[in-house]
Amino acid sequence: MSRLKILVTGGAGFIGSHVVDVLLASGQYEVYCVDNFDSFYDPAIKINNQQQALKHPHYHFIELDLLVTTPSILLNVFKSVSFDAIIHLAAKAGVRPSIANAALYYDVNVKATLHLLEFARLAGIQQFLFASSSSIYGTNPNTPWNETDLLYKPISPYAATKLAAEEMGKVYAKLYNINFIILRLFTVYGPRQRPDLAIHQFYNLIKAKKPVTLFGDGSTKRDYTYISDLVSGITGALNYTGAGDNIFNLGNGKQITLLRMIRLLEESMQTKATINWQDEQPGDVSQTYADISKATEFLHYAPKVGFDEGIQQFVDWKEKVQLPAKAVY
Repeated sequence: MSRLKILVTGGAGFIGSHVVDVLLASGQYEVYCVDNFDSFYDPAIKINNQQQALKHPHYHFIELDLLVTTPSILLNVFKSVSFDAIIHLAAKAGVRPSIANAALYYDVNVKATLHLLEFARLAGIQQFLFASSSSIYGTNPNTPWNETDLLYKPISPYAATKLAAEEMGKVYAKLYNINFIILRLFTVYGPRQRPDLAIHQFYNLIKAKKPVTLFGDGSTKRDYTYISDLVSGITGALNYTGAGDNIFNLGNGKQITLLRMIRLLEESMQTKATINWQDEQPGDVSQTYADISKATEFLHYAPKVGFDEGIQQFVDWKEKVQLPAKAVY
């Protein structure tokens, strides 16, 4: 059987490892994963994320940093592989940390993406999926956010770098006939979620009976996307070859307040949280809200996991997850 060859960047991370597992389980793909084990969180977690994939005969892992790995080096590393598509998930993550180190976020999220686009051009790879972010909409008041609305109002360096990478990809699409598909991800959660993200942080604090710090008054809203739903959107985009501006929101199409999220965690954990209220933080938006009608029409995207169920599944995972002694989740 001839399997399609897919390059997944950031494939050992939260989202990437789930994408890799689903691709391998389908039996249709040979998956090549690159990751640099960024020190943003414990690399042992990423090793653990790959436990099943590393046993699979059609999984190949290469540790490398896309920022310092030039297109010519990539061509040499993969000289014997003819890729059918790239799924570019690698990025410097985090809205608040980007404010303190904007230059690093620019380098990783824009320059490294450019390296990968050049590699795609030189290697003749025509299918390129790019994981962007809902944060590019920023403070756009026109909710739910629609891909045709060009009122972008990012308020963090992270958001600005994602928008810049989108534009670079659009240029390559026009110049070199690359099918550059932009996937704007909305607050992804579920098993293996990064430990710096709110749901995961709050779980750990509540479990340890420590105060949970909330910024603002708890009324901020997020469109939360369960990991299996997100992966279905990514795999749906993998074979999409439509013309035009290929931009898709991948969210749930519903809003959940910060306080509601806390209450659901309390219910699932059967533990009351102690709240430490603080002023709003720079870079945080008051709401995110996805119009997912375009993804539904063209990618057959149909989120199935409600937020109550998703939180319970996350808590269940946390209760049973086994990690290496070194790892701190």
